[in-house]
Amino acid sequence: MSADFVHLHVHTDYSLLDGACKIGDLADTAKEYNMTAVACTDHGYMSGSIEFYQTMDSRGIKPIIGTEFYVADGDRRERNSQKPHVAGFHLVLLAEDFQGYQNLCKLNSAAWLEGHYYKPRIDKEILAEHNEGLIALSACVGGEVSARMLDGEDAKAVESFREYLDIFGRDRFCLELQDHGMKEEAQVNPRLIKLADEYGVPLVGTNDVHYLKKEHAKAHDVLLCIGTQSNLQDEDRLKFPSEEFYFKSAEEMKEL
Repeated sequence: MSADFVHLHVHTDYSLLDGACKIGDLADTAKEYNMTAVACTDHGYMSGSIEFYQTMDSRGIKPIIGTEFYVADGDRRERNSQKPHVAGFHLVLLAEDFQGYQNLCKLNSAAWLEGHYYKPRIDKEILAEHNEGLIALSACVGGEVSARMLDGEDAKAVESFREYLDIFGRDRFCLELQDHGMKEEAQVNPRLIKLADEYGVPLVGTNDVHYLKKEHAKAHDVLLCIGTQSNLQDEDRLKFPSEEFYFKSAEEMKEL
């Protein structure tokens, strides 16, 4: 019997020094959980797409190709280190067909060649040009709608939400709900649900997968230290707030 849950927010080890899921192990775990499909949404990279596609396909699992993009607050070509959210807001894009895959490639190229500043960034202008065949998820608390809510900018949050609706329409823009035990998620989730109800857009429940098993959290923490050139003992270093960022089973996700 197949599991009626699909992970749509997954970082493989192609999310360099951030994701710790080896694609082969990811496929094996998805097969073990009887999952019919899995998405690959690496941070600002599409380098793992071919390996991911071929590996999942060989296991009889539908591969969903995607990317977690960084969306500039304004023009992707702007370089202003004093601007809040200078590295961009998160946005998950999933290809629903070959045209969508081609648009992912175009956006990824523009992010690196035109928008790179701290991170490879796109903007809403180029999103509007290359949105066909793509489904957008509002991402984690680093997504624009949630981040503006947490900044206390409710009007801007709604304005940003409506801008994405204008680009993707109600059928291809989904508000994403996550629960890793973070207080920020507890703050924004009820407001996202209310927004979805008010505008009639879908809600998608995801886990922000960065490693396969819960017991891999400590090894992932070491990986983050390498990526940020810090030590485990450093108090102010980048650190995930819980051990819940793993590839959960359908049963665990239903409980959440």
